[in-house]
Amino acid sequence: MEYSITLSKLFNIKEEYAQNIITLLDEGNTIPFIARYRKEMHGSMDDQLIREFSEKLEYLRGLDKRREEIRELINGQEKLTDEISAALDKAQTLSELEDIYRPFRPKRKTRASVAKERGLEPLAAEILKQEESFTPLEYAEQFVSAEKEVLTAQDAINGAMDIIAEQLSDSAEIRKKLRSICHISGVLKSVAADKDKDSVYTNYYDFSEPVRKIAGHRILAVNRGEKEGFLKVSIELDSEYPLSIINSSIDKNTNSLCSEIIKTAGEDAYTRLIFPSIEREIRSEMTDTASENAMKVFATNLKQLLMQPPVKGKTVLGLDPGYRTGCKVAVVDDTGKVLDTAVIYPTHSEIKIAQSKKKLLEFIRKHNVDIISIGNGTASKETEMFAADAIKEADHKVYYMVVSEAGASVYSASKLAATELPELDLTLRSAVSIARRLQDPLAELVKIEPKAIGVGQYQHDMPQKRLGETLDGVVEDCVNSVGADLNTASPALLLRVSGLNASVCKNIVAYREDNGAFNSRAELKKVPKLGPKAFEQCAGFLRVPESRNPLDNTGVHPESYSVAKELLKLAGYTDSEIKSAKFGDLPARVKKPGAKSLSEKLGIGLPTFNDIVKELAKPGRDPRDEMPKPMLRSDVLDINDLKEGMELSGTVRNVIDFGAFIDIGVHQDGLVHISQICDKFIKHPSQVLKVGDIVKVKVLSVDVKKNRISLTMRTK
Repeated sequence: MEYSITLSKLFNIKEEYAQNIITLLDEGNTIPFIARYRKEMHGSMDDQLIREFSEKLEYLRGLDKRREEIRELINGQEKLTDEISAALDKAQTLSELEDIYRPFRPKRKTRASVAKERGLEPLAAEILKQEESFTPLEYAEQFVSAEKEVLTAQDAINGAMDIIAEQLSDSAEIRKKLRSICHISGVLKSVAADKDKDSVYTNYYDFSEPVRKIAGHRILAVNRGEKEGFLKVSIELDSEYPLSIINSSIDKNTNSLCSEIIKTAGEDAYTRLIFPSIEREIRSEMTDTASENAMKVFATNLKQLLMQPPVKGKTVLGLDPGYRTGCKVAVVDDTGKVLDTAVIYPTHSEIKIAQSKKKLLEFIRKHNVDIISIGNGTASKETEMFAADAIKEADHKVYYMVVSEAGASVYSASKLAATELPELDLTLRSAVSIARRLQDPLAELVKIEPKAIGVGQYQHDMPQKRLGETLDGVVEDCVNSVGADLNTASPALLLRVSGLNASVCKNIVAYREDNGAFNSRAELKKVPKLGPKAFEQCAGFLRVPESRNPLDNTGVHPESYSVAKELLKLAGYTDSEIKSAKFGDLPARVKKPGAKSLSEKLGIGLPTFNDIVKELAKPGRDPRDEMPKPMLRSDVLDINDLKEGMELSGTVRNVIDFGAFIDIGVHQDGLVHISQICDKFIKHPSQVLKVGDIVKVKVLSVDVKKNRISLTMRTK
């Protein structure tokens, strides 16, 4: 297969670009490196698109590998014909290939194989000829044999029908047509396994929707309901049209007796063999598609969460709420260093509450705490109310923010946490993580398996390996788009940097400990096992603010340093100005001669030129700084305070297929249904909202008993 041609059409890019990406990937270049530093070779495709390209390339190569395996298997049976070989070449999907291979696949014992063992194949062949003078029942008499357990002529006919049914079932052409019909006309239906048994799946106790229209989240919901034993799920399809296709494929209508046998065999093939198989395939395809779409939503939410702007230069007090075991407290300075820890009991007796408030105010005063970060787990609401009340008595203005504590317990029990915070009890490590994830969400959340962060739907129902790969790709893209400080990055953060593996990351940290801070990117070459290829892939994503070379604190790749310096000279900067590393007016200086003209003079592509200008204008630039700042609070609301029509500000916590959950400061997130997000029709909430957005909402309804809040963003 000409992969470059196929992929160029699929991704609507030049064939030259497709071939370049294939070559770059095959040479061992990472996706972040290709996306950032080889833009001219692929037309500035982003990392996500290149990742999809890479996955599709892998699929096509796997398809070709399976194609050749099947060809060899059929050839090994000495049954490969030019027609079969051509059909294999033409097949575009794995299911088409498997349909072609089906007649040749070694089968378990079937009714047809038993009939063949009884010598009934010649009878089936004669029936299929449908000659006008042929009388099936008379001809079948010669196959009667007590020894072979064919006791009557009708038994022989029945066995022949089993053989014909399996032949029809093995027809790739029939299966292709019926699969298409099922996609177009099939209906997914679910009913209650027990109508009297209440569950969260009551909406699906009598549910049906066309296969071609059903939303992904409903597919995943009925799948889970079926798995948990609350639902019975099936695909329904009117059999009249499928049966006519089966019959017309083989029935010549020249012998009514044979036609009747073939028609009966066709019905048996459809109901016993073909439809159950296609139903399983269609449901599997539906689940795969729904899972892929859900993973994309999960990936989008995760990216937006990881790219939340850091709260820089602030001392943060982290609170990990709890009832019986108390609330764990950790104060960290603006670099994330732990200053103090404690356990308080704000949900216990009045005496304990007073002691807890005293300790909290003591920490605020002692460490000049700016913000309190509160985990959103058990006892979060009570802890939030306690903190909001306590900070009123603080000697300076203190804000708080409720953050997701998803994965904090996973981190606190990990080897990484034990290495980073060996002196702290496991429970106190969670409080440190909650504080740090407000300071720098990306740096802290990379320490946790992405699946544990919890910003998706039905994540436990998805293929876990595929989900892990998808989310790992998101984390990798985020880390490399932001960059990492070579002298402060944790091993977990370094591991996500393009071109670095666990062994090299360990060596980088060891080098730092033995030799002190890195003074330049070039010094990376001294790290054991970090060879030229690894340096090429990682150098542009690692920052060294302490370096004498200002370019070491930018996203300019070392391979472009000479070009960057030449650009500065062309822009009129003197040597002393270049040493000062202040190039804020560079975009204005290059405007007059023009970017195109200067890029041609420097011998580089326009995308690379523009990237260099952007990086030089803002050394140490953090793309997250351009995102909306997190919403900090100083007071608390209760769900009982909410009234219909009340207008509030909130933070988007999760975006799902049917809407978005908004944190409006009452512990229980409110739901904005997709129909209430905006005044115009949208296909998916992600078209308008993303995790971390600060939005204005109006309360539609409140159900205090069920803890449900309905919100709207519509203005009409």
